[in-house]
Amino acid sequence: MARFSPRLRLDMVKHPIHIMGRFFTRERFAAPQAIAGLLLLIFLAQCTWLVHRKLQTTKIDADEMFVLEAGLGRWHGQTFASQTMIARAHSSAPNLAAAGDDRESPSDFFDPHHSALYYLVAAAPLLVWPGELRADSVGSWGWLAHMPFLFFGVMLGASLWYVARRLYGNAGGYVALLLYCFAPGLIRSSASWFVKPETGAAWGAFGSIFTAIAVAHTLYAPREVVLWNWRRIVLLGVALALAVGSQFSMIILVPLVFGFLIYLVPERRIAGMTIWAAACSVGLLFLIAAYGFQTQAFWQAMMHSRFFEYNVSAFSILGIYRDLLGELGQICPALIIAVPATLVAYASWRRARYFGNTAPLLVAVLFLVLGLATVHYPGLGFRLISVPFLFLFVAGVTADLLESRYRLLTQACACGLLGAYALWSFMELARAVHS
Repeated sequence: MARFSPRLRLDMVKHPIHIMGRFFTRERFAAPQAIAGLLLLIFLAQCTWLVHRKLQTTKIDADEMFVLEAGLGRWHGQTFASQTMIARAHSSAPNLAAAGDDRESPSDFFDPHHSALYYLVAAAPLLVWPGELRADSVGSWGWLAHMPFLFFGVMLGASLWYVARRLYGNAGGYVALLLYCFAPGLIRSSASWFVKPETGAAWGAFGSIFTAIAVAHTLYAPREVVLWNWRRIVLLGVALALAVGSQFSMIILVPLVFGFLIYLVPERRIAGMTIWAAACSVGLLFLIAAYGFQTQAFWQAMMHSRFFEYNVSAFSILGIYRDLLGELGQICPALIIAVPATLVAYASWRRARYFGNTAPLLVAVLFLVLGLATVHYPGLGFRLISVPFLFLFVAGVTADLLESRYRLLTQACACGLLGAYALWSFMELARAVHS
């Protein structure tokens, strides 16, 4: 089983072109990939069914309409904020626009939690819609409004599968993907089922962490790879831009990525810092581009943003911890059993305590702590973003146990839990759409 350690195996980085291979090969598209693709299709089908029911039974709410109108206005060249900026969350902006000056439009407000990129991405598919965004035709154009977050949801699952399989083999990949594809919270977020869609921020956060780890590993190769790694550097920059642009509080990823790059390559810290600086520059460029390269508008948006809204006193409130456990149970009920069980194995079994298991656990714990400290939005986003990292941790420890003398017991428990979990998810989905 492939494991990450602070010093990577050189066979993973000596011949990257050979490892990546040609895109259409038997190695890349064999039975494991087919099974993963089928699971992702099941995930997409669940999300699509929720979107279908939502468009049939409800109207698009004011928050969603505001995001779409602001995004379309930005695509058509309108300024993202007027000269007299109003720093309000977009959840209240529609009411302000309706009650205020008739000259104000959705593009006249700064959102303290999201950048212009969030609005541009949400509204991008609607550029092909020829008519107006009317409530009576939401059944037609509403599908376009949901496409970006459905895409992010599927790609987050695919990224989770790819990382888990590279780290823990096929067994780990299956466990992580099964946990993901039947997670009610992630299905609801991807389908925007009466919740704010956080899949863009989640995919960006997941991609930032593991792209940084992958880039750091290549620095063990016996050649100069800083410029040679430009594709991964650009990918890391795009991931950071997507995460921070989707949720300003994800700025925490910038020092986190720096920490991984410095820790994993202690002999090449200058190269690691160079890669980090280059990736941050690429991400910053994308964020500025979302404001039409108007640096003044970008700077004013940053001045009105809320990157940190932490309340340390929240840790002393017992109800916060109950809410956290309850929310994690709603996002993925299987975690209520899987996380304690794998934590016991991780703490008591030395073999399970290696970097490939520890890194996702530490990142998940960090996001959960931030979620506790941020009682309201974006605290809920932190908790959802931590879940894919918990999936990875559970998958890694489970894959280790499957290679131990407890293989049969682990296999029976994992199959029973995942089977019951998938069945429960389908039952809850049927209940939701008929309620």
